[in-house]
Order: sequence, then structure tokens, then C-alpha cells
Amino acid sequence: MNYMSRVLVVDDQALMRNHLHRLLVDENYELDFAENGVEALRKIDEFKPDLILLDVRMPVMDGFEVCRQVRSNPATKEIPIIMITAFDDRHARMEGIQAGADDFIPKPYDSLELRARVRTITRLNRFRRLVDEQTKFRLVAELSENGYMLVTEDGACQFANHQARLYLGLPVDMEAPIDEKFLTLAQERYQLEPESAWQKWPGWPEDQTSRYLVRPETKRAPALWLQVDTLDHLLSASEMVWVISLRDVTNQMTVKQDMWKFQRAIHHKMRTPLIGMYSGVQFLANYVSELSPEDIQALLNTALEHGERLRGAVEDVLRYVDIPTIAHSSNQTRVQQLPQSIQQISEALNLKNVNIHLDPQIEQTKLVLSVESMDVILWELLENAKKFHPENTPEVDIHIVADDEQPAVEFLVRDNGTSLTPEQIRMIWRPYFQSEKSFTGEVEGMGLGLPTVASVIWGAGGKCYLQNREDGQGVEARLMIPIAIDTGKLDTSDIEIELDLDIED
Repeated sequence: MNYMSRVLVVDDQALMRNHLHRLLVDENYELDFAENGVEALRKIDEFKPDLILLDVRMPVMDGFEVCRQVRSNPATKEIPIIMITAFDDRHARMEGIQAGADDFIPKPYDSLELRARVRTITRLNRFRRLVDEQTKFRLVAELSENGYMLVTEDGACQFANHQARLYLGLPVDMEAPIDEKFLTLAQERYQLEPESAWQKWPGWPEDQTSRYLVRPETKRAPALWLQVDTLDHLLSASEMVWVISLRDVTNQMTVKQDMWKFQRAIHHKMRTPLIGMYSGVQFLANYVSELSPEDIQALLNTALEHGERLRGAVEDVLRYVDIPTIAHSSNQTRVQQLPQSIQQISEALNLKNVNIHLDPQIEQTKLVLSVESMDVILWELLENAKKFHPENTPEVDIHIVADDEQPAVEFLVRDNGTSLTPEQIRMIWRPYFQSEKSFTGEVEGMGLGLPTVASVIWGAGGKCYLQNREDGQGVEARLMIPIAIDTGKLDTSDIEIELDLDIED
């Protein structure tokens, strides 16, 4: 993208403005015009010209006063000014010099000379601005805790500060050249998520969706999340480059996932025992004088039983929040556990038509995600299938097969509910976006569901996609979850895990 120098022409005579327009319009300038000094000052603030061609004799405010005000303003004092004067007006030249003019062109002027002077001054000013802006940018970038880069339209890296070099594994020597393009460097260490947001790189993504570089979690290190923002353009040599920031948002993503787990766990596990205990105690408080000792003891026993269940639910909530996304092998999910989990979740959600198709050859395969994480992911998918069905009675088909292209297990979850618009599909993984608002009105929840499902899967090195079904109404979600690598440690994953997902609608 070539930069066009901006030239502001200030002259009260329409004939002169038109003449200068004809002389400069083919010189690759961005032109603007003002009829008097007052209008000129306003346009200088708005247009931010690289050069001002300023007539001396004008009504309202003459060129000398315009020049003095431009020079007295810190934001505009460096803008070059060429004053247009009468050929023999020596007094005007002297006053122009005192006001701060950089050059003079006499009337009548030679067209070739005028174009040459304008070309020379705009080039010099462009170079000055380039040096100033890059110097300021580099000084600020080196003091920042974030990574900053200058990236050309074709993705080449012109500059990377110290932090950006650390993130991308580049030499920390600031003079060392960067031979690879940004995407090549990024893909050596990270996943680019969501994929749709990177299609117009390095320009701004559609709908201002955030871009992330995700280093998947391992048993030795947690996931690392870098938010990649395209900030602005910066003039560099003869082209414009993109200013890119790399910001570590791992803590924010972890907090968001914990909120989601906490919300899901409370909704799944605490509601039924809480209602049972409260109902029993309330009945006892209202009718204690009318009850026999045996009835009172029975109600107390029931309340105590629900209280014990509530205590266990609280412990489960803490376990859901505290458990890492990828646990040790003892907590990783074996595929053969999933049908039972899906069945229990379906019963809790009162879903009658959930069909599971599991490839028997992968039953003993272990996933990197923990049992708890798979539990809440499956709940989220099935709950959405119910929520987006007009009668809340979807038919859901879940296919669990080996991924043909990578060491992963593919989950294909199809429902026959409402199809989504292209905008909803594009935005579905965006944090806090709730497409159901346009379907049934405001729905309870913080909008953390599907975006956080995606963030958990991305953080484990997996992939997730969602699209409308091609064979009818409804959507299909496709999740690729990596397989756990056997480290030879003691495997206790065969321990039966009982899921308490009893929900009272």
C-alpha cells in the first residue's frame, strides 16, 4: 500500500485553486482545498497535510497569520509551508520568513518549477515523519511488556521488539534480521485460532473478532494464550506497514474458563439438593405444631440427606474449578467412558433421542482432556441442542471416530434444531456472544459456553468447527480432541467415576 502525501491548497480565488488542482492531481497526492485562513486552520487539524500551499493575500485571515498560528501549535509546527506571493513583493517575503514560511513561489509561477518544489518538500517531509514515527514507536515498544511488530502487507517482519522476539523464538539481538514471515514463525510454535479471524491477515479481521496464538497445554507447562491485535498503519519507506501487538492473556482466559466451569458445575450439581433441603426445612417451619414426632424426624432426615448431597456438590464444584484442563494420566478420559457420560447428561436434560455411534476400535483410547472437562463440554453441546430446538426436543446424533489426519478423536454432534445465520456461525466462538438472544430472547447465562468450549479444546491442541447441516435443519459441531501420549506411568484410568448430574428442571 503506497502512501499518498497530503497537500492542502489555500487560496481565496477559485480560478487559482482549480489551476493548482490540474497541476497536482496526476502527481499522486491527496489534495484538499480551503478558501480562506479560518477554513485552512480547521482543515489543517482535520486533514493533517504533509505540505501547505498558502496564498498571502486573502480576506478574513491572511496567509501570514495562518502561518504564525500553524507554527505556534505544537501539533502542526513541523508542517512545511510554501507561500505564494507576487513576483516583486519583497515585503511579503520578509514578513513570510518572520512568520515561519519554508519556501516561496512567485506569481505567475512556472508549472514545472512548482511541481518540482512540491515533490521535493513532500519527500523530505515524508522522510522526516518516517524517522520521527519509527523512532518514537521503537522507544515505546522496547519499554513495553507486550510484543510489538511492524509487518508488511505480504506478512514480512520489518521490526520486532524484545518481547515479540521472545514469543516467536527469534534472536534477542535487535540488529539480527528476521528472515521468516510472521505466520511462518507463529505456526512453528502456536495454533492460530479461530481460523476464520486470520483470513485477512495482517489487516483487521471481520467483526473485530480477536485473534489468538495458542501454545497447547502439556503435562509440563500450561497453555499460553497470546492475543494478536492489528493496531494501525505506520509509514515505512515507500509503503504502509501494520503495527501488530502480542499480548499475553493467559490469565484472562484461565479466569474465563474457571467462571464457565463454576457456572456449569453449580447448575449441574447444586440445584437439586439445595431445593430439596430448603423445601423440607420450609415445610417443617410452617407446620411444626401440626406434625407428629415421627413426621418431624422424617423431614429432618430428608433435609439432612439433601444437606449431605449439597456438601458433596460443593466439593464437586471445587474439584471442577481446581482440576487442570489436562490432568495426569489417572484423570484423562478413556473413550469407553463417554457413552455413559452422554447417557447421564441426556437423562438430566430430559433428552429422549440421543444416539451414540462409537467406533469400537478406539474404546481404549485416552484423550488429553480430563473427565471433568469432557463432562462440561458434552453438557454444553447437548444443552445447546435442546435450547435451539423449537420444542426443546431435538434428535441428536453423536459420532465418535478416529481422526484420519492426526492423532485425535473426532466428535461429530448433529441436531435437528434451528439453523444459524452466517453471522451467527462466524461469531459463535467469540467470547460472550449469545446467538440465542435473536432466537428465544434473553437466555440465562453469561455467554461463556461455546467460546469457552473452544478455548478449552484449543488449549489442549485440538480444533472445533460449527456449521449448518447440509441435509436439513439444525447444526453440526465437529470437535477434534488430541489423544493422550502414553508415558509409561501407572495407569489408574480404569477407576469407575460416578457422575452425579441429577437436575430438576
